[in-house]
Amino acid sequence: MSITPTRRQIIVSIERQELALIYDGALQRIFSISTSNNPPSCLADSYGTPLGLHALADKIGEGEPLGMVFKGRVPTGQKFSEYPEEEQARNLITTRIIRLRGLETGQNRGPGCDSYDRYVYIHGTNHEDRIGEPFSGGCVEMLNPEVVELFDAVTEGDLIWIGA
Repeated sequence: MSITPTRRQIIVSIERQELALIYDGALQRIFSISTSNNPPSCLADSYGTPLGLHALADKIGEGEPLGMVFKGRVPTGQKFSEYPEEEQARNLITTRIIRLRGLETGQNRGPGCDSYDRYVYIHGTNHEDRIGEPFSGGCVEMLNPEVVELFDAVTEGDLIWIGA
């Protein structure tokens, strides 16, 4: 399979807990993130952040307010601060969703390892105090204002590299 480079790329470093946005080969911004609390893994049900080359598959949530909670990729109509305490204790998907599609067959694409089928996202979180340390269930989590900034800067098809 041939992959054409895109003008924008996202590079995720699990070790550094950072996401870099590159445009035309120049670093635009580095964001602090949270990846999985589990070891990196592309396997289904591992809850590990998948490694390798991905493409931005879907952008979900444009125009929603900061802190909006999504369930099944649909805004619930409530911000996380409006949820009961026991629900707020969970790791919620908030503000924006950038859905990833694996591009490496047998690694992060295909049966038992597919990042898209695993619903791996870059998204906001209600646990912003945990950004900068592994905490997620496999996704790449960001501060809510910063996920909006990234969401507005990227487009479907942009390449995403996730490295250990």
